[in-house]
Amino acid sequence: MLSLELFAADEQARGYLAVNAALWPCAIGAAGFSNQKIEGDGKTPLGTFALRRLWYRADRFTPPAGPLPQRAIDPLDGWSDDPEDPDYNKPVRRPHAFSHEHLWRDDGLYDAFFEIGYNDAPAISGAGSAIFLHLEKNNYQPTRGCVAISRDHMMHLIPLVSTATRLLIRNRAKPC
Repeated sequence: MLSLELFAADEQARGYLAVNAALWPCAIGAAGFSNQKIEGDGKTPLGTFALRRLWYRADRFTPPAGPLPQRAIDPLDGWSDDPEDPDYNKPVRRPHAFSHEHLWRDDGLYDAFFEIGYNDAPAISGAGSAIFLHLEKNNYQPTRGCVAISRDHMMHLIPLVSTATRLLIRNRAKPC
């Protein structure tokens, strides 16, 4: 079974994703980690999470086959980030009456991403939304709470991730 564990790095908003025996650099939330994430705090949640589904832009990214469900993104896809929305922390279709992220982005962050099973069973209003394992940009620029890896690492990871895979995020230094 695939083992995924995120370790803190010495630098703020950086980490290492341990994928079996390999260590990959990654970006985390600009404000570090949190045991009690709240919407908009810029922190990456601590805990153990399932990876629910792979989302991707078919016009920019062709994912390898893998055991996890995959869904192509289109320009009307969004993700609710409004604590007042009955669909908070769920995918939504645009236009949408409440605040939401656009999944069809120009910057490439969401050309491929794993939906992390954070605050979704059920979603607690205001406890954080849209926590993804997505693509990094600008040499691992900090995220708003997500985890970001390189495109090459994403391509390597996709065929390995299944519904049994768990991502362990904890605020401790990488092993020596």
